[in-house]
Amino acid sequence: MQRIKPARTAAAALALAAPLLLPTAATATTTPSVAAAVPGMAAAPYEYLGWGSPQKPTDVMAATGAKWFTLAFILSDGGCNPKWDGSRALKGGSDEAAIKSIRAAGGDVVVSVGGWSGNKLGEKCTSASALAGAYQKVIDAYGLKAFDIDIEDTEFSNATVRQRVVDALKIVKTKNPSLVTYVTMGTTPSGPDATGKDLIKRGAAAGLANDGWIIMPFDFGGHSGTMGQASVSALEGLKAAVKSAYGYTDDAAYRHIGVSSMNGITDEPGETVTLADFKTILAYAQQHHLARFAFWSVNRDRACGSGTDADACSGIAQSPYAFTKIVVQYKG
Repeated sequence: MQRIKPARTAAAALALAAPLLLPTAATATTTPSVAAAVPGMAAAPYEYLGWGSPQKPTDVMAATGAKWFTLAFILSDGGCNPKWDGSRALKGGSDEAAIKSIRAAGGDVVVSVGGWSGNKLGEKCTSASALAGAYQKVIDAYGLKAFDIDIEDTEFSNATVRQRVVDALKIVKTKNPSLVTYVTMGTTPSGPDATGKDLIKRGAAAGLANDGWIIMPFDFGGHSGTMGQASVSALEGLKAAVKSAYGYTDDAAYRHIGVSSMNGITDEPGETVTLADFKTILAYAQQHHLARFAFWSVNRDRACGSGTDADACSGIAQSPYAFTKIVVQYKG
């Protein structure tokens, strides 16, 4: 999701009823994914209401059957205080109105914190407790059921900040035992790089019962085969990393990973994720009951017209919402 440099850039069945515990080998094979507990949550494509000529979420719902959206991005206002794009208040504005409209139409939202650009809460909040407090403001503002930490760029590359994010998220999970959480990061075609693996290991060492470790399989800078095949390879590498760190069975590891792709032409020259690639990812997600299948972004899920901003279209020939219609088929 690196295309947007202005502010942007992805476990337990009883997650909504009881505190989350790290699965054991004895229980993992009988633990449904998050998607089974909350219909529609696992298929929540990103929409960025701050750029890219965003569509009305209720129009997208009517056209595609989508129920959930991942709304991006919450950033720092320069200090340890969360705002949309670092500037728009959590309450009383167009963002809250959009969330209310989605819920009135029978849907709901995951709110995403972070992205590629802008001031990151993980850096501006100087302690885990302060960062947890900032996250909690967002959760409380909307009564959230699900929360996404999109950790990229300087927030991702700094080991101190990675640990702070893990520790803050653990505090949040303890305070909100029914909250579903995702941690979303970049990847190589073979899975998370050393930094990504370190983040997962830190989560396991801290006892963080994260519902989904999510990768963004694009902007590879070179790969073999199709983008769908490369995404599957990256997910297999992620599964191995999560299994190793947490001691999960294969089944439990798959249920604690997920994918957030990018539709059409990505930020990498010559790299295109096609509808066929999305179908490959969908089949893999269905086979293994992944925690999440999302993509960047609804804003781009349409063909480009003359003079259209590249952040508002996919760059390929397609019908409106063609990628969203594939993603919403995912039921867990």
